[in-house]
Amino acid sequence: MQEIAWNISILFMGLLAVVFAVVAAGSRVQAASGVLINVGGKLRMVLFWILIVALVPIAWLTLADLPYPPSNGGTGQAKEIKAIGSQWSWELSDDKVAVGQEVDFHVTSTDVNHGFAIYDSQLRLVTQIQSMPGYTNVLRHTFYEPGTYKILCLEYCGLGHHEMSAEINVVKR
Repeated sequence: MQEIAWNISILFMGLLAVVFAVVAAGSRVQAASGVLINVGGKLRMVLFWILIVALVPIAWLTLADLPYPPSNGGTGQAKEIKAIGSQWSWELSDDKVAVGQEVDFHVTSTDVNHGFAIYDSQLRLVTQIQSMPGYTNVLRHTFYEPGTYKILCLEYCGLGHHEMSAEINVVKR
């Protein structure tokens, strides 16, 4: 992603240098105001279409790989697990899930903001959502691999933040 951003920056710097050179070269020529208006209008139209042609592929290249999975709405038969965060623990209404079953985590907090994050057995982040007092966020996730998943807090919530964890056991059906 950084390489794409760098290449786009270089491209636009080059285009800006070319536009600057054209304007600087043309500024020495005297012309009637009517001619300038006509040339300016045509130039504006050309620049508009250049931008459209350039920005569509740029947007496609940079936005195609966003980390957000497609939202397909699911089957509607999700298991509901309430997750309540408080300094410095997670309270889960259930800690067992079947492989392939959709789960709706209803996440809230009793005290301060927490980051509800689920990690796999190699401690790779699987999914996350914010936990806030007075508000319930719903996180839908499907576990495809059996094992023990850790729930950790991603937002510093005080001295015991590092102790704030829970586990979910994903079992084969």
